[in-house]
Amino acid sequence: MNLSQFLSIMKARWQVALIIFLVTVSSAIGLSLLLPKKYTAAATLVVDQSRPDPVAAAMYSGNPSPAFMATQVDVLKSERVAQHVIRKLDLAADPKTREQWMNDTKGAGSIEAWLVEEIQRALDVKPSRESNVISVSFKSSDPVKAAKVANSFVQAFLDVSLELRVDPAKQYSSFFDTRGKELRANVERAQAKLSAYQREKGVIIASDGQLDVEAARLNELSSQLVALQAVAAESGSRQLQAQAGAADRLQEVVNNPALSSLRGDITRAEARFQELTSRLGDNHPQVIEAKANIASLRARLDGETRRVTGSLGVTNTINRQREAEIRTALEMQRTRVQRMRSAREEGAVLIRDVEAAQRAYDAVLARLNQTSLESQTTQSNAYVLTQASPPFVPSSPNVVRNAALSIAIGLLLAIGAAILLEYADRRVRNVEEVSEVIGLPLLGVLPKPGGSGRFTAPRTPLVSARPLFRRLPAPRNGA
Repeated sequence: MNLSQFLSIMKARWQVALIIFLVTVSSAIGLSLLLPKKYTAAATLVVDQSRPDPVAAAMYSGNPSPAFMATQVDVLKSERVAQHVIRKLDLAADPKTREQWMNDTKGAGSIEAWLVEEIQRALDVKPSRESNVISVSFKSSDPVKAAKVANSFVQAFLDVSLELRVDPAKQYSSFFDTRGKELRANVERAQAKLSAYQREKGVIIASDGQLDVEAARLNELSSQLVALQAVAAESGSRQLQAQAGAADRLQEVVNNPALSSLRGDITRAEARFQELTSRLGDNHPQVIEAKANIASLRARLDGETRRVTGSLGVTNTINRQREAEIRTALEMQRTRVQRMRSAREEGAVLIRDVEAAQRAYDAVLARLNQTSLESQTTQSNAYVLTQASPPFVPSSPNVVRNAALSIAIGLLLAIGAAILLEYADRRVRNVEEVSEVIGLPLLGVLPKPGGSGRFTAPRTPLVSARPLFRRLPAPRNGA
């Protein structure tokens, strides 16, 4: 179909096309005027993650991800937020709303579920492509109601966002509280076990001073034992020397003043005895007296020597006793130190148990404090940017837009109807179609009935109401 044929068809079918066009446009405009007016109120909010978290002390950088923004949009459209709005505005108690619910559902189901579907159908949530702003629009026949519901949706979203943040923190806080009590009981049991063990062993495991003191005492006793062993060995050697008849060479005997005086007296007495013997003879009474005096002095010297050497035995005995006592004390001290070290090694396990229980309790206590603060927060990461106000101009129906669309649609329908009618009742509309149909060149065109009778050019359209026969008679030879 070329442009000439199209214009011929539209010229022939203009009445039908005009009727369809007028019906379409008038119907669209009439419906736009008859439809109830709808008002759309919009509120905006900002989702901000760049501000630091005062509880977790975390800093978020950059804009939220598309997935995060999509999640916020889904939360806004969720049933939970819608139920918050219904409860806040008490929509279920509105008589008109209940009447509409009865008309739509005949009382079947829950009015809250029906209201959720209704307000979700009128809700429109649009996130901005290059910012953190989300627009919340609500459409209603009442402009005031539209603004109230839009603002309620924004506030409900803030409340639900806060609940979604606080509720897990409350659950974690309860869990950490219970766990903290259990760990605190574990710490107390471990500490009580350690204290009982220290009382039983008589040691303070947590302190190194007591073990150091006992170790120093052990070293001191060991030094004393070594010294006493040397003294006892020396005293024993002197005692053996005295018992062997060499007491006169002992230092105690040589250095004793009394023994030295007796030895001097004996020396003088022997000298006088020799003088008297050489002068008076052996039987002279003075000689006999001198001899008896020497014997008496030697007896005194022997007695004093025995006394001195006897003290060496006593000293040796005392030294041996002291050595035995120090040795016994040393063994007892060594046993005590070994017992303390063994007790410390065994108690170290209890100390590690106490420390492990304390660390676990401290970690849970820190998490409990953090989750407790998070459960008490009153601010979410979203903020109201603008409140919705009642609109003055209805958003639908848009008469101008609908009229423009109806004109475009009416033109398409009119043209389509004309073409369909033409294909249903095909006719020859111009001279060119005659040549195309019969496949022969056109020699001339008859004038239109009632015309001027002049010969018309082949391009002059043939206007006739008679239909073209589908089979034309075969042309004669030479025609």
